[in-house]
Order: sequence, then structure tokens, then C-alpha cells
Amino acid sequence: MLDEHLAEAADVIADLVFRPSLRAEDLNLERKVVLEEVAMVEDSPDDIVFELHNAALWGEHPYGYSILGTRESVGSMQAETVRALHERAYHPSQIVVAASGNIEHDDLLAELERTGWNDFPRGDDSRLAVSSPVTAPATERHIERDSQQTHLVFGSSTVAHADPRRYPLMLIDTLLGGGMSSRLFQRIREELGLAYSVYTFQSFHVHAGTHGVYVATAPETAEQATAAVREELSRLAQEGIAEPELQMGKRQLKGQITLSMESVSSRMYRAAGVELFGEPYIPIDEVLAKIDAITVDDTKEVCAQFFPPERQTLVSLGPQ
Repeated sequence: MLDEHLAEAADVIADLVFRPSLRAEDLNLERKVVLEEVAMVEDSPDDIVFELHNAALWGEHPYGYSILGTRESVGSMQAETVRALHERAYHPSQIVVAASGNIEHDDLLAELERTGWNDFPRGDDSRLAVSSPVTAPATERHIERDSQQTHLVFGSSTVAHADPRRYPLMLIDTLLGGGMSSRLFQRIREELGLAYSVYTFQSFHVHAGTHGVYVATAPETAEQATAAVREELSRLAQEGIAEPELQMGKRQLKGQITLSMESVSSRMYRAAGVELFGEPYIPIDEVLAKIDAITVDDTKEVCAQFFPPERQTLVSLGPQ
């Protein structure tokens, strides 16, 4: 909103968060919308394959749950369940407020106090904690579906958000599949012509992280694409990254991070994220310095530990 509308925005958001109606008729209407969203994902193989891979990698741990839920969980949800969760979780001791833009910290606190947010019922102060996951052994799974392409996701667990190895992993992710100059793009698309879309992905949670590779290819070339990805992972695990490529990756990663922080909303989300993870706020210059400090040995250790092909869980979706 415009900075002059801070008071109105604080009032509206406080009402939404602390005093929602949560009426049964509204839940019934929204249930239909979410079920349509579930159907949309099920009809999008390049979306659903990630859900299937998460489930294969994390098993019954919440990291493996679908964000949307299932048809069964959405279909059976009752207004009483939603109200009970709201009473337990949505109160001041559980909530982080983050803001960015033309605003002073003390002014924000004053507006929040004016809404009376500390007067709302405090509910249960226990955190909605998630236990540490137990990573399942690497597996291969194929889900048969009549489609024009076979969608492949390779991936394994890595480190938690607070682990300093997160920075070498981010650098390796950039070099392996983070753009048109990356190893996988050059090998799978430019040299072999096996795919239009091939890239890496990663995420870091409180207890663990994940990295992976996605590629979509014709069913008749799926085995060739699988072998090529494994070859690149094996080369990375055995050889690591040489100094010239390391320097190139540092420049690219620092550029991506710096550009990503140019928007007001990105700064807001970053401020919220470090608080939710319980970590100190690190200025952008210190983040870039951490990337500059990454050595060849740092990347070699991470490559050897997390990128061997035999460590990856592979899920494929497409024709037999």
C-alpha cells in the first residue's frame, strides 16, 4: 500500500489475522476452489511430478506433504477444525510481522499497538513444531501416465537452512543447472538435444534441505536423458569444481542475489524469513562476502557428499 495508508492496512490485516469469520458456508465455497486447484495440479505433469518426488524423498514426514492437501483432506475438513487451528496458532506470540519500504520501525509498532493486537486471546503458546525427518534410502519410481513427455526429477536431502554449507550448495546449484551456461543445460539441451526444459532446484528447511534436477524429454529418450544427468552428477561428485568455473559461479550467484533484493517485497520476505528461522539478520554485503570466501575444497566436499548418482531418489512420470 502507499505509506500514507499504514493505519488502514494495519487495521484490515489485524482483522483478517485475529478476527476472521471462519463461517461454514465460506469454507464450503473455498473447498470447491481448492479442489479445482488440486485438479489443476494433477493435470499438470510438470507440477505433480514434484509432489510425487517430495513424497518419495520424505515419506510420511510433513516435508513430503502436498501444500494443497489431498482430495480427502480438503473434502473432509470442517469449520470446527479450522477454528481450532486458528485459536491454537494465530495469536501474537506465534506471529512475525515484517515490513519494508518507507516506514520507521517505531511507527510500525505504534500502529500495531493501536489495533489492539496484544489484547487478542493468546491461545496456546506452544510452537507448531516439526520433528527432524528421517531420509528414506534412495529409490527409483515410475508413475505411468499417457502424455507426450516423460518428466524426471532426481533429488536427495542436503543441509538445514542454518548450516554454513548452504552457500557452497547454492553455488553448485547455479553451476549445475542455474541457467543457459550451466552444465546440465549445455549437455542435455545444447549438445544432446534431449530436452527443452532442464534445471536444478533446491530448498532449505529448519531441519534439512533438498536439491534436485528436473528434466522433461520424449518417452523414447528418457533413458538417454537419465543416463546423461547421472553422468553429470557423477562427474561433479568425483571431480568437484575447478577454480575458473568456481569464480564464474561466484559472479553469477552474487549477481542473482543482489538483483533479487532490489524489490521492496523481497526485502520484506527476507526480513521475515531470518526471524522465522531464528537466525540473525545478515546484511547483503556479508552474504556476498560468504560467497567470495567459498573455496575449491569447500565445493569438493559438498559435491562428494550430496551429488553422487546413487544417492538420488528418481521419480519419473510418463508413458511406460
